Formats: sequence, structure tokens, C-alpha cells
Amino acid sequence: MMIGKVFHLGLDRDQLQHIDIAFLPGDPGRVPKIAGYLENPRDLAFHREYRSMRGTLHGQEVLVCSTGIGGPSTAICVEELAMLGIKRFVRIGTTGALQDAINPGDVIIPTGAVRLDGASRHLAPLAFPAVADFRLVQKLVQGVERQQYPYHLGVCASSDTFYQGQNRHDSFKKGWVHREIAEQLQEMKNLNVLSFEMEVATLLTQCATFGLSAAAVLGVLVNRNRAEFPDAAQHAQIEDRVIRAALSCLG
Repeated sequence: MMIGKVFHLGLDRDQLQHIDIAFLPGDPGRVPKIAGYLENPRDLAFHREYRSMRGTLHGQEVLVCSTGIGGPSTAICVEELAMLGIKRFVRIGTTGALQDAINPGDVIIPTGAVRLDGASRHLAPLAFPAVADFRLVQKLVQGVERQQYPYHLGVCASSDTFYQGQNRHDSFKKGWVHREIAEQLQEMKNLNVLSFEMEVATLLTQCATFGLSAAAVLGVLVNRNRAEFPDAAQHAQIEDRVIRAALSCLG
């Protein structure tokens, strides 16, 4: 079946020739930063929140494409890239840690995700697990260990909202959260969930149901037990570390 340009990403199959892996930051502004680590980086498209570039890493052609924030926009990105032949997906993101032993600057490689999002429920029933591809996780662990970054393996939680769903106190209504999820933060801590973020559950569920491979690497910007928002001075360093950690899966 011939496919022209997909509706949201503005890409076609010819632009992605010889590529089977995509690195997925949320922020369009992070796309050229990631592409800066590639050989012969070049722009492909920029439509809505979806910015894409391609280049070469360790002799392999790769794609970098932003997803925007949250599960719904991530699901569109993955769906359309899968239509164009992408088989492996690695999210490059940031996160807020929930366990005391995790520090800003650490790397989290999720083995799975708690499905607190809504988008993944359109892909599979809640009994279906959001789990990462073992082979990709293994390669990411090997890469992070080569670089000697402190890292953690385990389950993260994906929420559709940044403020209420993650029980943040600096919201407009000063920490008000409706009663059904008011204890969600403490429950995740008690369940040994490593961190909160907004996309991994959708990505892992979608790729598993499609028979594709997916994993994620998350840079810890803040420990929620000590602060709500990160130190701006650390942000660039952590961003650089998580990019290097994600790209290490092809090293």
C-alpha cells in the first residue's frame, strides 16, 4: 500500500528510507540538540508539535522526532511513524523522582509504566501491561554503564496532567486535587514507583500492541520529596546526559 505524507507529521516513506529506529523527545526544541550528536543531520519537517530530523549514528540512519507533551500527541506520532516503517522507538525524556534514593541527574530506564494516562486505554484494556522491550532496555543499560551514569531500573507512572495528576502543590488551586486521585502521589511512592512523567505508558502499550519495540530513558530533573521544580542551572547538564544515555543503545 502506498502512503503519501502522513497527516500530522508531514513526513512520507521516502524521507525515512533506511531508517527503522526513532528517538522521541517531547520538546521540539530538543530535536536539533539530539541531532547535534549525529553525523550529517538534516531537517525533515516541522508541523504543530512534531519536528523531525534525520542523521547517522555509528553508521546507522536514525530519526529524531518530537512528540509534544502527553499520551495523545505521542500516540499520533508513533502511529504515523509506524505507518512509515519505523520499528523501534526510544523516548528521551525528563521526570520527577518519587523515591528518596534517586537524585537529580540520575537516569531512569523504565522496565514498565503504571497506566494512569487515558490514551493507552484506547489501545488496550488496563489489564494489558505497559512493558518495555527487553532487548532495547538491555542495550540502554549497557550504554549507561559504559558512560558510568548513575541509573535506576523499575516502574514509572504516566499521568495525563502535570499538576493535578501528579499531585503538585504549586498549581492554580494551591495543591487541590479531587478526591479520586488525591492520594495518588503517596500511593505511587508506597508501590516503589520510581517517578512521574507523561508519555511512557502510552508509548509502551502502543508499541507492544503493534508488535513493535519501545523503551525510554528519563533524566531526573527533581526529586519530588525535596522540591517541585528543578534547578535551572542543572537542566542543560541533565538534558545532555539523558540524550547521551539514549543514543548509547546504538553504541
